[in-house]
Amino acid sequence: MTEHTAFGCRGPLPAGASVGQKKVAAARPRVYTAAMKTQQGSDIFSAIVAAPFGAIGVRTEDGKVRELVYLPPHFHEKDPQDAAAEQAAQQVGRYLLDPDFAFSLPLVEAGTAFQRRVWDAIGAIPRGSVRTYGQVGRLIGCKAPRAVGQACGANWFPLVVPCHRVTAAGGLGGFSNHDDENGFHLAVKRWLLRHEGATASPWQQQAIWP
Repeated sequence: MTEHTAFGCRGPLPAGASVGQKKVAAARPRVYTAAMKTQQGSDIFSAIVAAPFGAIGVRTEDGKVRELVYLPPHFHEKDPQDAAAEQAAQQVGRYLLDPDFAFSLPLVEAGTAFQRRVWDAIGAIPRGSVRTYGQVGRLIGCKAPRAVGQACGANWFPLVVPCHRVTAAGGLGGFSNHDDENGFHLAVKRWLLRHEGATASPWQQQAIWP
């Protein structure tokens, strides 16, 4: 049985799962979007790690990391509430000090088969390098850059799956389902690329390094 994802790119579904069920399971719930506008939103996180651009929230579930979230500066640090959160907080902190640090976290299984193929390809991009959505698509046999971009936006584990290393063909592209060039999320993407020592091609220079 195959799953028909956007723009004709496909991946196998688990035995017994319908296409509708898989789409529901793959969707990233954003029930906390409004709460994130206030400090009270910190209640949904098992840990919050301070970062130069703001903070990183850690959500855990059944002893594994459920999600990592980029948070704006008004969020304060929060001590880890369980072992998985402690492990994630330590590793995020190490990455923020050393861009060569390699994550090794217990992650909740997430995403469709196609999304996981995209994430695996992104994980193979070396630190300090960038690839376009089209280049990632060609690596996995998908001719639709937009489908790759959607898979990037569905990434539950930023930093662990370094989707900030993927850009548009003509510039920075979006990030975490946001495309406001002067907004918080693209500022985070720029910081991460600088942190990792990425060098932009001349045709990207203005778009990536304003």
